[in-house]
Amino acid sequence: MLDPLQRWAAYGEKPDYAGLLTFAGQPYTEDPAELAGVDVAIVGAPIDELVSDRPGARFGPRAIRAASCPPGPHLEARIDAFAELRVVDFGDAPILPADPARSHEAIQATVAQVLAAGALPVVLGGDHSIAEPDVRACAEAHGGPIGLVHFDTHTDTGRTVFGVERSHGTPMYRLVESGHVDPERYVQIGLRGYWPGEEELSWQRERGITSFFLHDVRDRGIRAVVQDALAIVGRPALSGEAPPTFLSVDVDVLDPAYAPGTGTPEPGGMTAADLLWACRAVGEGVTLAGMDVVEVLPERVGSRDLTALVADRIVREALTGVALRRRAG
Repeated sequence: MLDPLQRWAAYGEKPDYAGLLTFAGQPYTEDPAELAGVDVAIVGAPIDELVSDRPGARFGPRAIRAASCPPGPHLEARIDAFAELRVVDFGDAPILPADPARSHEAIQATVAQVLAAGALPVVLGGDHSIAEPDVRACAEAHGGPIGLVHFDTHTDTGRTVFGVERSHGTPMYRLVESGHVDPERYVQIGLRGYWPGEEELSWQRERGITSFFLHDVRDRGIRAVVQDALAIVGRPALSGEAPPTFLSVDVDVLDPAYAPGTGTPEPGGMTAADLLWACRAVGEGVTLAGMDVVEVLPERVGSRDLTALVADRIVREALTGVALRRRAG
């Protein structure tokens, strides 16, 4: 009979509060050479210098790792993503505080290392400005514009926010304008509230971006909305194949009851059950180029566990979808 130390080594059986703080207790490395044969690499992007309201999302990656629990089978999907996929925690990008341009360069370079090894990058934010280096690295690795499924309260398609071009409210505008995201394969889900205005929405319509508002989710149901989204990002290109798709999730798409710890909360949002199912459906329904989950602000009173926990589950559901897609061949 194995003693406890042997069981930890042989089966990874240990409580989630013990051992090195990594995502889901997965092996840790900062060496790109050790990414050979890896399917998924978790990358932290602890930056929040570009928020327009409450700061604190720089602590999101650490909180999400702390909220994550050991692997196990998904009781509904009947698959353990961590048994199907080789997952490692690749640590945090070497960001430089108070220098967002340099930090973005570091995030893009770190994600590029993951992609060069043939692994799927899963980035833990951080504010939503990190989507720009994340998606840029994925598009460049895949040789052209990619699709985007974007869950958010806000469109993040401002030209500027408070007169600043690089912000957590501008990454999607910059990615479309730079040619890294195909606007006709870009779908936003969960929009509500009081921003943006007609200027941004008109720009989106002119480029063929698809927007599903929260009332669409409420009136039609999440399954119908996601089915339409998958059809849009899955349209075949001239080559006969759809380009890969990036999944970007801002936790403020959720009602604050499910994610109170975020910088720009907006009442009347999605339920956690709908969002988690949707992330699994996207992971299963498209070829993922990468994903991020952003705007977790763990230091808010009463939210240290709740918002980080749902962010962890967002990643797990997406990876469950990836595992289901792989098993189906």
